[in-house]
Amino acid sequence: MTGSTIKIETYLNELFPDARCELNYNKDYELLLATMLSAQTTDKRVNMVTAILFTKYPSLKALSEAKLSDIENIIRPIGTYHKKALNTIEIAKRLLTEQNGQVPNDRNYLESLPGVGRKTTNVVLSNIFNEPCIAVDTHVARVSKRLGIAKPSDSPLEIEKKLNKKFPKNHLGKIHHQLVLFGRYHCLARNPHCDNCKLQEICKYKKVKH
Repeated sequence: MTGSTIKIETYLNELFPDARCELNYNKDYELLLATMLSAQTTDKRVNMVTAILFTKYPSLKALSEAKLSDIENIIRPIGTYHKKALNTIEIAKRLLTEQNGQVPNDRNYLESLPGVGRKTTNVVLSNIFNEPCIAVDTHVARVSKRLGIAKPSDSPLEIEKKLNKKFPKNHLGKIHHQLVLFGRYHCLARNPHCDNCKLQEICKYKKVKH
C-alpha cells in the first residue's frame, strides 16, 4: 500500500469503523433483490418498499406467484417500477427452479439474472459469501476519481480493477462500504464537506476548486 492509500484507509476507518451495507435484508435473496431494486434510487427508499414487499411476500415462492401489478404498486416509489417488478418475479422463479431457492456463489449465474449486473453481483458476493469484491456505484466512482485512485474517464470496471490493486484483498469488502458511506455523507456530488476532510491534500476536486 502507498502512503496515500494508507492515509485513505486510516481516515475511512476513523469515520466508519463498523461500515456495513445499508440495505435491509434477512435472507440472501432479499439482498439480491434489494440491490437490484436500488439502481437509480436511494437505499433509504428501497428499504421503505422492501419492508412492505418482503412482509407481504415472505418467500421466493410467494414472490414468484405474485401479480405483476401488486409488485408494481409496492415498488412504485423507487422508479422504473414496471421493469423492476418483472425482474423481481423472474429472479424468484429462476432461483426456485434452477437453484433450489438458494443464491449461489456463482458470478456468471448471478449476472445472467434480469436486472443483475456486475455491481449487484459484487454486492451479493461480498456480503453473503465474503468474497473480496468492490461494487463500483456512483459514490465509489466519484470518491475514487476525486482521490486520484482512478482517472475521470475510467469506467466502473477500470475503477474496480484499480481499487483491487490499491487495497489489500481482505480489506476490499469493508473498503467498499466505507467508500459508499464517505461518498453518501461526506464527499457529496454537490457541496462536499471539504473543510473538515483529512484527505484534502490528496484530493483532486479540492485542488481544482480552490
